[in-house]
Amino acid sequence: MGVWVDRERCVGAGMCALTAPDVFTQDDDGFSEMLPGSTAGTGDHPRVREAVRACPVGAVSLTDD
Repeated sequence: MGVWVDRERCVGAGMCALTAPDVFTQDDDGFSEMLPGSTAGTGDHPRVREAVRACPVGAVSLTDD
């Protein structure tokens, strides 16, 4: 199971980066992105699942790949 950040939907609330800072960060414009090389960036990680729930606009989601 993978993780997807829809950058067009993201409003920069930062809940994902606060919830799972070892997986997510915010770019220079404040929008969410996955940290390169993150070993916790799977949907099986409990904090990633919480980040999906915490996103106020649903920009973070789990994928089937």
